[in-house]
Amino acid sequence: MNLTPKQLQILKIIRDSRIQRGYSPTMQEIADELGVSKVTIFEHIEALIKKGALVREANKARSLSIPDGIAVPDEDRPLRFPLVGKIAAGYPIEKFSDDDELDLVDLFGPRVSRSGATFTLQVDGDSMRDEGILDGDFVIIERKDTARNGQRVVALLPDGSTTLKTFFKEKDHVRLQPANPDFDPIVVDDCRIQGIVIGVLRSY
Repeated sequence: MNLTPKQLQILKIIRDSRIQRGYSPTMQEIADELGVSKVTIFEHIEALIKKGALVREANKARSLSIPDGIAVPDEDRPLRFPLVGKIAAGYPIEKFSDDDELDLVDLFGPRVSRSGATFTLQVDGDSMRDEGILDGDFVIIERKDTARNGQRVVALLPDGSTTLKTFFKEKDHVRLQPANPDFDPIVVDDCRIQGIVIGVLRSY
């Protein structure tokens, strides 16, 4: 996909906003972050939509999203992942500086491989301890907005907080199950899936 450097920056801003806040930024917010006019951002957004790198829900604000299968540039480098922030049990994601990343070659050497559009989060807490996901670990997340029962997910809750739990869709609610008896399940009417855990990394 032939994208300009500015369009690649816009994709990253939209990706990070949807992961951290659950919705995309406004045109003005993107313009302010990049130091350009709102008109310029509008033109880039329209071009990205035409190229299939973005989708937008009609008549809905903050609805820009990146389709499954489209990798933001910093997600598409072998053995290197953008380090987006920390993930806690019931607390919002803390944003890292824009240039933070996790390079698997530095940690584990060339045997590690990857697939899909992915990012990393650092675990803060012990709610998933019994599944071997410990405080300080890095989880590799495939960017997805749907999940199957039993998958470990990054979920955005209705109160705006984000959590790492095992996903179960039940009759009229969603149960987000911890893997530690000291923590209670989180039961909500619905939640927004930000991604699926596909790996756990630990450096000793």
